[in-house]
Amino acid sequence: MTLTIGGANSGQRYTCLAIIWLTIITMTTTTVVGGSDTMDSSQVSELSACINSDGQKRCDHLSYDCLNCRFNYSCEYGHNVTTECRPTDNVHCSGDNNFSVSHLCAFCYQLPEDRYECTTNSSCNYNYQYKAVCHARPHVLCLGKRSFQKYRKCNFVSGYKWSTALLLSVTLGGFGIDRFYLGLWQEGVGKLFSFGGLGVWTLIDVILIATGYLKPSDGSVYI
Repeated sequence: MTLTIGGANSGQRYTCLAIIWLTIITMTTTTVVGGSDTMDSSQVSELSACINSDGQKRCDHLSYDCLNCRFNYSCEYGHNVTTECRPTDNVHCSGDNNFSVSHLCAFCYQLPEDRYECTTNSSCNYNYQYKAVCHARPHVLCLGKRSFQKYRKCNFVSGYKWSTALLLSVTLGGFGIDRFYLGLWQEGVGKLFSFGGLGVWTLIDVILIATGYLKPSDGSVYI
C-alpha cells in the first residue's frame, strides 16, 4: 500500500506537529518556579494563571510562585533579608521587572504555620500524625522548595460541639446521653443502667468534657 504526501496524509502530519508542540509546552510549564525543583498541581495552576495574566498586574504584586529570586542561602536564620526577584519567563506584568522583596530568612518548611497551607486527613486518629503536602502561601517568600512534606497532628472536626456535649452531660448525663452523643455507645449503656454510676460517673464526665479530655469516638476535635 502506497502513501501519498498530500491530502489526508498532510492532515496527519499537522496533527503530529500539534501533539509535539503541546508536549513541549507542558514540559516548559514544569520548570523551576520560586526556587522549587518540582511542581505540584497547585503550582502548575498558579503558574498557568500567571502566564494567562493580561499584564495589568504590577510585577511586585504577583504571587511569589510566579517569580525567580536570587536567594542568599547564607543569611542569618530568623532575620529579615532583602532578595532581588523578577517574573518568570512568559509572565507579563506592569512596572519594573526587577524589584526587591523583604522576607524572613527561613526555608519554607521552617515557616510559622500561618504562612503555609497543607492538605488535611479526616481518616486519621486523634493525637496521631499524618504526612501532609504543604505549600507556602502565594505572598510568602522563603528559601528552598515552596512545596514540601510535613508531619502534622491529626486534628479534624466532624460536627461534634463541645457546648452541646457539656450541656447534655450536665442535664442528662445520668442517663448516658452525653456518651451516646459522642459515639461512645458501650459506655453510654453502662452509664444508663448504673444511673450514672450513682452520680459519681456523671460528675466525672462533666469534668472530663469541660476540660476537653473526653472527646468524640471518631477521634475528631470539637467545633
